[in-house]
Amino acid sequence: MDTTDLKNFLAVAAEGHYSRAANREHVSRASVEASVAALEAELGETLVAEQADGVVLTEAGTTFVEEAAARVARAPMPPVNRGGKAKASKGKGRAPVVKGEPKPFKKRQGR
Repeated sequence: MDTTDLKNFLAVAAEGHYSRAANREHVSRASVEASVAALEAELGETLVAEQADGVVLTEAGTTFVEEAAARVARAPMPPVNRGGKAKASKGKGRAPVVKGEPKPFKKRQGR
């Protein structure tokens, strides 16, 4: 089970709505729905039942919340990217010559 899928499922369980869970996790609603569907396919049980005003956890979903929270807590933290040295552009340093236009950085075209 992917840690991201588990985090998305926990957000759905806490918020009770796919859109609010997506906003909470800063991802799209489709990716949250796909994460929940992937977990349901892997476990072979329905974890979430949709209603008119959101979603509710099924009995299997309620029992899986504790296991999902434990797995997320045990998962190793990903390394933090601190960035690196900025690299200079390797451009030509001036605009390219366009046929029929005056040369760049000249007041007028030579004859």
